[in-house]
Amino acid sequence: MNATVRTGGCLCGAVRYSVRGEPVHVGRCHCADCRKESGSAFTVYAQWPVDACEITGEVSSYAGRGFCGRCGSRLLDPVDPDDPLIEIRIGSLDQAPFDLTPQDEVWVKRREKWIAPVEGAAQHDENR
Repeated sequence: MNATVRTGGCLCGAVRYSVRGEPVHVGRCHCADCRKESGSAFTVYAQWPVDACEITGEVSSYAGRGFCGRCGSRLLDPVDPDDPLIEIRIGSLDQAPFDLTPQDEVWVKRREKWIAPVEGAAQHDENR
């Protein structure tokens, strides 16, 4: 059986990536930093083993956040040499990942009242 391969990238196409297999973790974050970086009320991310990810193009970074230096699309958290996982913003995937449901929600004390909790996801006032 072949592993699922998902592809994604930035808005202008200068940075592309692929991830093989299923993510280790999927989460939704409502912290102030995620709200600012996404320009939205929250961000949704998934983590894969570093060796399951291939990236082409140049990823710029600021304070541990990876983005395309050309169009500014927020894509991932660049990894340090000892990191076992890479965190990908699932909104940057080419195909909407309807099958990736957050297992945890963090910083729910900052969640907007009009946003419902993810059914079945663990709820954490701050980090998990």
